[in-house]
Amino acid sequence: MTEPAASQADADVIVVGAGPAGSATAYYLAQHGLDVLLLEKTTFPREKVCGDGLTPRAVKQLMNMGVDIDAPGWTRHKGLRVVGGGHRFDLDWPELDSFPNFGLVRTRQDFDEILAANAVKGGVRLMEGVNVSGPILDDRSGHIVGVTTKDGRSFRSRVVVAADGNSTRLALAMGLHKREDRPMGVAVRTYYDSPRHDDDYLEIWLELWDGDTLLPGYGWVFGVGDGRANVGLGLLNTSDAFKAIDYRDLLKRWTRNMPAEWQFDDEHMTAPIRGAALPMAFNRQPHYTRGLLLVGDSGGSINPFNGEGIAYAMETGEIAAEVIAKALRQDTAAQQERVLRTYSQVLKDAYGGYFTLGRLFVEAIGKPGLMSFGVRHGLPHPRLMRFALKLLGNLTDRRGDASDKIINVLSKVAPPA
Repeated sequence: MTEPAASQADADVIVVGAGPAGSATAYYLAQHGLDVLLLEKTTFPREKVCGDGLTPRAVKQLMNMGVDIDAPGWTRHKGLRVVGGGHRFDLDWPELDSFPNFGLVRTRQDFDEILAANAVKGGVRLMEGVNVSGPILDDRSGHIVGVTTKDGRSFRSRVVVAADGNSTRLALAMGLHKREDRPMGVAVRTYYDSPRHDDDYLEIWLELWDGDTLLPGYGWVFGVGDGRANVGLGLLNTSDAFKAIDYRDLLKRWTRNMPAEWQFDDEHMTAPIRGAALPMAFNRQPHYTRGLLLVGDSGGSINPFNGEGIAYAMETGEIAAEVIAKALRQDTAAQQERVLRTYSQVLKDAYGGYFTLGRLFVEAIGKPGLMSFGVRHGLPHPRLMRFALKLLGNLTDRRGDASDKIINVLSKVAPPA
């Protein structure tokens, strides 16, 4: 691996994309004492399609990075309300040593900006409006040694991190393509002025019907706390009907059946219906190649059980930073390369078995009848639902109760994703 000369290097590490994955990676790299350049193609504030709900797993990461979650604009919630099969349960987040017992809601309009500002506060150099177009490759080794931009600039570094989302240009340019054997999801959402804005629970509806077909996915109503509710739905590609569905029309049909007093109608809609793809279960691999590491959505680090991506974006960013920092402390390029190559296996050790369980889950609920059977027979049992909350949210203690031990064992024995 040929490194750029010190006079040519603009940073130790370049991170492309200032979403949750990129900002977390940059923050943790800076805490390791590295010079980090964070490149964001847009300018803040900017919107992203999301449910805006943060589970305790995501809250833990925010707390670890010192984000002030007690500042105005953060809305706390106690747990998850599950609706389906004629039943309705309020499930509090579990009391665990590993995670807080509350979640948060914050719109992506300023959530990403808060994380980027936190990275800058930690010593990261942020450049907005820098649209990365491709990698700079070393002629001899083929390793990435920097990036080019649409306006003709170039930036060089010792390592590059792709945090540029599902459509990652960098990963594609380095020959990393999506795996077709991994599930994909689609989420669509909008906002309504609604009295549901201050609900103490994130609410999910497990029955999404397209005519007589029960679809694999769920709808949600997440109170933002500012007079609005984030209302949307997520669907998996494991159903034969996936490609034929008009998701925006499905959302309108779904909300049309809600109580009128909730105001989920065109008159009270405050934003257009927008959609985004959800790359799941490590759908792009390997997560390291020739000086490039993938974090967050660029590597498909979305939980297939529940579509959660922000927690894993920040967690994979922390893991990547630890590996990079260890690698750059090595004396030779060959030693650095050996350490960087461990990154893919570290991710598989951390999430591979659990993501495999998630893949089996989404394949099962995509089969006709199984989703309906699960909703009809699973929801009436509160103990089973509490277990499901831990499983779907990946919320366990290492040495917890019986349900924790079952989930941890299953994740350990399942083949890595």
